[in-house]
Amino acid sequence: MFDWIQNIADWFVYDILNLNKGQHLAEALNFFIYDTAKILILLFVIIFLMGIVNSYFPIDKVKNYLSRNKLYGLEYLMASLFGVVTPFCSCSSVPLFIGFVRGGIPLGVTFAFLITSPLVNEVAIGLFVGLFGLKTTIIYVVSGILLGTISGVILQKLKLESYLTPWVKEVLANAQKDQDTFIAEKQTLKQRLPFIWDEVLKILKGVIPYVIVGIAVGGLMHGYIPEGFFEQYMAKDNLFAVPIATLLAVPMYSNASGILPVAQVLVAKGIPLGTAIAFMMGVVGLSLPEAMLLKKVMTFKLIAIFFGVVTLCIIISGYLFNILL
Repeated sequence: MFDWIQNIADWFVYDILNLNKGQHLAEALNFFIYDTAKILILLFVIIFLMGIVNSYFPIDKVKNYLSRNKLYGLEYLMASLFGVVTPFCSCSSVPLFIGFVRGGIPLGVTFAFLITSPLVNEVAIGLFVGLFGLKTTIIYVVSGILLGTISGVILQKLKLESYLTPWVKEVLANAQKDQDTFIAEKQTLKQRLPFIWDEVLKILKGVIPYVIVGIAVGGLMHGYIPEGFFEQYMAKDNLFAVPIATLLAVPMYSNASGILPVAQVLVAKGIPLGTAIAFMMGVVGLSLPEAMLLKKVMTFKLIAIFFGVVTLCIIISGYLFNILL
């Protein structure tokens, strides 16, 4: 879908700047241009569409329905399944996360989507089948969905809404205020668009600096951290290899399709499959660039709790993979 952006990034880096493929600076810059353009486009489209949706659907009613009605955890499972059909990396999922929060969706349900979306998607599933076989793929997909669902439930139980940033609370207040105006005056979509457009611009102005800094960090890591750098810490005889692999993965940043071949190489070198998958989940599901993007909507305490819960779930998944496979 975004091949044209990649083509522009390649043209600028390799033709205009005349940098060589494989060069650290070239890879970092190419990554930065591609991901910045892709995420900003996603951010614009999603916030604009969510603005239209929110202008017609009562935010309070949606929030109260999901909060008060006993859906027996199905809302978390549905959010995780929605994450499966959205082929985004962790940073690309952040725009949808902001849209969900702005739409009044409970935080735990939103987290369930944010966790599952980068881990499991049709591209990752296709590659997984080819690299590791059908049985391992099924176990991985089920564990990825359960990881998002269970983590979402845990995070919702912790009642973390107070740890959202003042910026998010202001956005929510403005969204509710605009919606009350739309309903009271029975405005048409054409009349609502100027208000929605103003809100989109406000959100973009607030988020763009975090997007640029976060992706810049990701680009530097992508271009300068060697792929084999962490292998020495994941030896088969190391009892703590799974938690070490998960923690060491956090500084890296890639999508599932980018890191899966690396996981295959690790397994080929004798590293247990569960350890390699824990490393892959850590790279895809948790990253410093993602944390920097989330800083606009979450306080440091909430980011730490989110990363802590997901890290614990990934470590448990890694050990279970090693036992089962």
